[in-house]
Amino acid sequence: MKTHPKLHLPFFLPILVSIQSIYSIEFLFNGFNSSSISLYGNATIESQILTLTNSTTFSIGRALYPSKITTKNPDTSLVLPFSTSFIFSMAPYQNRLPGHGIVFLFIPFSGINGSSSAQNLGLFNLSNNGNPNNHVFGVEFDVFENEEFSDMNANHVGIDLNSLTSVTAQDAGYWPDGSSEDEKSFKKLKLNNGRNYQVWIDYEDSLINVTMAPVGTKRPIRPLLNVSLNLSQVFEDEMFVGFTAATGALIESHKILGWSFSNSNFSLSEGLVTTDLPSFELPKDSIFQSKGFIAGMTVGLFLVVVICSVLAMFLIKRSRKRARERAEMEDWELEYWPHRITYQEIENATKNFSDENVIGVGGNGKVYKGLLGGVEVAVKRISHDNNEGVREFLAEVSSLGRLKHRSLVGLRGWCKKDKGSLIVVYDYMENGSLEKRVFECDETTTRVVGTVGYLAPEVVKTGRASTQTDVYGFGILLLEVMCGRRPIEDGRTQLVQWVWELMRRGDLVNALDERLRARGGINDEEAERLLHLGLLCAYPDASSRPTMREVVKALQGKNEADESEGEDMDMYLLEKMKPKQMWSKYPQSFSSGSHPTFEEVRDGVSSFMSLSWSDIILDGR
Repeated sequence: MKTHPKLHLPFFLPILVSIQSIYSIEFLFNGFNSSSISLYGNATIESQILTLTNSTTFSIGRALYPSKITTKNPDTSLVLPFSTSFIFSMAPYQNRLPGHGIVFLFIPFSGINGSSSAQNLGLFNLSNNGNPNNHVFGVEFDVFENEEFSDMNANHVGIDLNSLTSVTAQDAGYWPDGSSEDEKSFKKLKLNNGRNYQVWIDYEDSLINVTMAPVGTKRPIRPLLNVSLNLSQVFEDEMFVGFTAATGALIESHKILGWSFSNSNFSLSEGLVTTDLPSFELPKDSIFQSKGFIAGMTVGLFLVVVICSVLAMFLIKRSRKRARERAEMEDWELEYWPHRITYQEIENATKNFSDENVIGVGGNGKVYKGLLGGVEVAVKRISHDNNEGVREFLAEVSSLGRLKHRSLVGLRGWCKKDKGSLIVVYDYMENGSLEKRVFECDETTTRVVGTVGYLAPEVVKTGRASTQTDVYGFGILLLEVMCGRRPIEDGRTQLVQWVWELMRRGDLVNALDERLRARGGINDEEAERLLHLGLLCAYPDASSRPTMREVVKALQGKNEADESEGEDMDMYLLEKMKPKQMWSKYPQSFSSGSHPTFEEVRDGVSSFMSLSWSDIILDGR
C-alpha cells in the first residue's frame, strides 16, 4: 500500500482569501508509517496497516495525528466543519471469544492517560466517564453490550460526548441506494466478523452524519446516524484526532487500513484505496463453527447449570438454618424488654391485616389499627427484604424498648415471621398527627410535596443522607410549627425563602403564626430566636449548620448546673446568626438553586427513593 499524506498550511495568503482557509488542513493515508501517525499503548504498524490492540487480554492502544489541528474559529468560537473517512476491520482470534470495539475521536491531549481497557473502549475510566471537562468527542463501533452505559446491543454505532453513554446510537448497518423498496431496505452489518468496512463522518452547521458500508460500496445517500449537536462546549480551540481501541477478557484485532481527513475538502475520501485490501475474516472451519467447539460449549453449559443448582440448594439450606437460629431469643430482646407477640395473635388483632384497618402507609411498610387483648394497638408491618426497614425496626425496638415517656408512644412488643415481615406493636394514640395539630385539617395527605419539603439540598443532588440532613429537616419542622405554613405549597413562596425575606427586611416577627400570638406564652424575642434557629438549621451549606447537640442546648437555655456552657453555646449560635456574616449568603443560595423546586426534587430523588410511598397518612386515625 502506498502512503499519500497531504497537508496544506499556507504561509502567505492574498487579502481576499477567506479566514477559514487559514486553518484548513487535510491529509490522506492509504497505509501508515511512523512519521504519519503517533502510536500509544499497544498500537503498532505492520505492512502499513495500523493495529490498535494485540492478542492479549486488557490491551489498549491509541493512534493520533502527530500534531493538534485547529477545530474552532478563534474569532467566532464556532466549531469548524470537518469530513473524515476511514477503513477498519475488527476480527476475532482463533479459539477466542471477541470484544470490545473501536472509537474515532477528538481529544485535547496525546497519550492514553486517564483511560482504561475492557468495557471502556480505551476512551475513559470509571472515575472520569461522564465528566464535562473531558472535552472528548467520539464515534464508537461497539461489539459489547454494557448495561451501565445503556448500550442498545452488542453490535452498534454511537456518538459519545464526554461519556460512554451515547447521545444517539443505531444497529450497525447501512441504507443501500436502490430503486425498489426491497433494495433500499436496511442492511445489518456484523462489526467484528473480520470484513473491511468504510466509514464517513461529516460535521457542518451543527449537523453530524455518520455513514458506513462494506468497503468498495458507493457511499450511501442516507446516513446511519443524523443528529444536530452543538460541539462548542466539547471542542477546545485545538484538538488531537485519531483512533482508540481496547480489549478485555474478550479479545479481537482492531485495524485501520486507510484514513482521510479535511476541514475544507469534503470529497477527499474519494482518494482512499478500496480494492485489493487484505481480508481478516476467520476461515469457515474456525473453532467457533466446529463440532468440537459446539460440543464443548454444550458440556460446559451443562456443568455450569449443575454447579449453580448445587450452590442454590446449599444457600437455601443455609438460609433455613439461619432462619431457625434467628427464631430463638435475641440477646438484645432481654436487654430492651420488648417481648415477642405471636404472628397468629397479630393476624387476629388486625383481622388478617385487613385494608380496612390501614391507618398509615410509609416508605418501609404499612401501619394497621388492631385490638390485642382488648386494648387498641398500632401495628407497623415492615418488609424483611427492605434494608432500610430492617434498620428502622432495630432502631425502634432498641430505643423505644429502653425509654418510657409520656410524650413517646409505648412499645408493646414485636414479631418476626420467617421469610416474611418484621412487625412492631405500639400503643394506639387517638390524637392524630403533628400536621393535623398545626394545620387543623382533616384532609388526607396524599401528595408528595409535604415530604420532599424536608429534604436537604445535598440529598436531592447526591442522594446521600447524613446527620446534617436531619438537622435540615428539623429546621424546616421548627419553621413550620412557628409559622403555621407547610414547607412547599402551590402558588406560594417556599417557607424557608419566605422567612428569610422577612428577616432581611427586619420584619421577622411577622412570620410568627397568629395563633401562637393569640394564645400567648411567647414573646417577640423568643419567637425571633426560634425562627433564627430554624433558618440556621435549614442553611443550604450543610457544613454551616449546627449540630443537634448545639440545637438542643439553644432550645434548653441556661441553668445553674451548666451556666458557663450555656453561655458559650448562646454566644456560638448568636455568632452564627449575625445577618451581616451568616445570612448575607442566603439570597445567592436561593438564586443559584440551593433550595430546589418540587420538579427538581422529584427528578433527583427518583434515583434513590420512591416518592409514591413517602410517609402517607390516611384518614381515620
